[in-house]
Amino acid sequence: MTTVRELALELFRAHGLTTIFGNPGSTELPMLQQFPDDFTYVLGLQEAVVVGMADGYAQATGRPALVNLHTAPGVGNAVGALVNASANQTPLIVTAGQQVRPMMALEAMLTNPRATELPRPTVKYSAEPPRAADVPAVLAHAIRTATTPPRGPVFVSVPMDDWDVELTGPDLEAARRAVGRTVRAPLMPDAAAIDRLAAALDGASAPALVIGGDVDAGGGFDDAVALAERCSAAVYGPPADGRVGFPEDHRLFRGALPMAIAPLADTLEPHDVVVVLGTAVFRYYPYVPGRLLAEGTTLLHVTTDPEQAARAPMGDAVIADPTAVVRALRERVAESSRAVPGSTPAAGAAQPSSVPGTLTPEEVFDTVGAVWPVDGVVVDESPSNRTALHARRPVRRPGSSFFTTSGGLGFGLPAAVGVALADRDRPVLAAIGDGSMQYSIQALATASALGVPLTVLVLENREYAILKWFAAQEDTLKAPGLDLPATDFTALAAGYGVPAEVASTVEELRAALERGRDGDGPLLVSVSLGRAE
Repeated sequence: MTTVRELALELFRAHGLTTIFGNPGSTELPMLQQFPDDFTYVLGLQEAVVVGMADGYAQATGRPALVNLHTAPGVGNAVGALVNASANQTPLIVTAGQQVRPMMALEAMLTNPRATELPRPTVKYSAEPPRAADVPAVLAHAIRTATTPPRGPVFVSVPMDDWDVELTGPDLEAARRAVGRTVRAPLMPDAAAIDRLAAALDGASAPALVIGGDVDAGGGFDDAVALAERCSAAVYGPPADGRVGFPEDHRLFRGALPMAIAPLADTLEPHDVVVVLGTAVFRYYPYVPGRLLAEGTTLLHVTTDPEQAARAPMGDAVIADPTAVVRALRERVAESSRAVPGSTPAAGAAQPSSVPGTLTPEEVFDTVGAVWPVDGVVVDESPSNRTALHARRPVRRPGSSFFTTSGGLGFGLPAAVGVALADRDRPVLAAIGDGSMQYSIQALATASALGVPLTVLVLENREYAILKWFAAQEDTLKAPGLDLPATDFTALAAGYGVPAEVASTVEELRAALERGRDGDGPLLVSVSLGRAE
């Protein structure tokens, strides 16, 4: 006899979903009972942390990740992290327990009466199987939906008494057929689309490429370099994206585009053709009205996401795999040696802090750039310091930079744990602001329990600095809640079992980062930020 649970485990194995990120409750125990020896359970102490770790793990491995949450309260706690995963287009298969079927109509304790509605609209698909026999098919449906472009999280609610139901006869046959299916969606571009893109680049006098994070996620980082060099195009990063798709120290790189409408259009004005690959057009913020593009600039867009293509305010779009398009264009465009407007951004000398015992962000990231290897990973969530980080420790390798696309906080620390779990041989640095740390600090417990090789660099300025910047830009002064109380992060880390230290000088920071880089477990390093004179 084959139970629902046994067939579900076969399905998970077939898709490489043998690592489960979770925080269990009584409604999840039937799924987790007799936990298989070939599976790994990663415990998170809060559901947003669970989803954040799975998000980082899935992005770093390039495969979907399996999440198990505790009925309605657990899903509710996780929704903010699902917003991040949705914006990141991360394929997460999120499951949650449900009360037994005989008590669901009574809305007994732990019943989730509107289970499929709770995680929406953060998920691509949300379902609760109408019968126990349908659980394997619904899970298979969810996995296929999560992994079909545009990828993203999905949700399945499973009543706790479904797992031990035995499948026989037509129900077993139908379930096996559903589980055994595959769906491929390569989204290869058609020849006419490639011809038009190539002709636009060949005919341009000053072309530009905007290389998005989807190119990195699709393995096209080096291909984007080859394309840009072949057609002598300036390259920009998107205004905001979760990954970096082009080396930031390359001679053709011109920096990230501004986030607001008017300055973005001004930045692209020198270019007559702009091809945007693997990102949205565009993630604007704040609102600075102006023209969308300069007169005479043509924009073309390549994305796997039909919604991105539909809502873009300008430019013709092609729905296709951006990495496949980059590779096709690399072979199709004519080689050019034309002059490229602008220059690669260069960081000036770091000025020391005028406050004893503190370092400027520039000093911090000069040190990071000197210590952290080029093939190491940096997960950052310190919005006010992101420009300094990328200027002084530019991304040079694929799959080595992760950030949340949504703009929400709480992603960075748990995602860094997930990234480190995905590859223990690659050093991972989490550069996290003191405000951001408070959203998901429980991730330190998992890092400690699993001995994750992760260095957490806490950047303390005791304020929401990015919000103060926005307040000045938006003329919304005297807003409350922008200053933070002092927090002893070394004591908090020690409480979770993570070694921690304070760095007050460049020399102390360098030594601490070297210990973290070369260590085989987690380390937290706290730095107080100051300002130059």
